[in-house]
Amino acid sequence: MFLLFVNLNFQDKNQLFSQDPFRLQTEVAHLDSLIYNFDTTKDIILFTGSSSIRKWDSIPNYFHGYQIINTGFGGSQMSDLLFYADQLILKYSPDIIFIYEGDNDIAEGKTIKEIMLTTDTLLTKLKQRIPDVEIVFISAKPSLARWGLKDDYLALNSALRSYCNNNKSTYFADIWNVMLDKDGNPTKNLFVDDGLHMTKAGYMLWAEELLKYLK
Repeated sequence: MFLLFVNLNFQDKNQLFSQDPFRLQTEVAHLDSLIYNFDTTKDIILFTGSSSIRKWDSIPNYFHGYQIINTGFGGSQMSDLLFYADQLILKYSPDIIFIYEGDNDIAEGKTIKEIMLTTDTLLTKLKQRIPDVEIVFISAKPSLARWGLKDDYLALNSALRSYCNNNKSTYFADIWNVMLDKDGNPTKNLFVDDGLHMTKAGYMLWAEELLKYLK
């Protein structure tokens, strides 16, 4: 068991799937149908998570020389990724996994305890099946649309950072601070009109930060 100190009772276990994961079944089925012809002698880098990953078009262009798979699925939460881990992660036996989840969880009112309980269950499953995998949890981003939930996102990022620091081969990538302007607010040109999803400039910032975990 990995290092997360929570008491697992019946109610906690029910909360792992408190929303219906089958609402995303069509998108997951499409992702599951994709075929990749990779060089098996080289590392496979997998990005997964909610729409901030799904909307990252042409993601291999940001990581030249790496074999990249993107299994992001819009609207997902940490519990959805746990539910679909076999189709979206484990089938590829990746060497490095980048995970962006928690953004929608907070917006839907989930507690930090609920999110971290699910995170620990997911990590345990991944490590049991791919013992040598390296996992990078990407921090929640500071978006214009959800700035009113700033304190909740900061609390989640703090919990994720602490969790990663206490688990082997598990890392926390902080993209929160690099997306803030000089006044400490979300940088406007990093977002499209909805104030939630990102422009190319936003993804370029992400790539700069995440490349550190590949080098």
